[in-house]
Amino acid sequence: MNDRTSITVIVKLFAAYQEAYGTSELVLQLPTESTVAQVRDRLISEHFELEQWRSLTRFGVNLQFVEPETVLQEGDELVLIPPVSGG
Repeated sequence: MNDRTSITVIVKLFAAYQEAYGTSELVLQLPTESTVAQVRDRLISEHFELEQWRSLTRFGVNLQFVEPETVLQEGDELVLIPPVSGG
């Protein structure tokens, strides 16, 4: 029987997200049925300087690009990919 009310996901951070958090990875406890966009919004609420990347960030879950409305599952690996400049 599965009475889970929360899930654990790994969030990989790159570029501006990594700079804001000072780490390349977070482990988050989230309510079940949390979406990718809700994680992005949570991270931005904790580091408002990331607001400029809200509409430009792409997402990957378990090495597949996904839409913001994608619901996360226990153990998923979420990647937040802001635009990267340079070469």
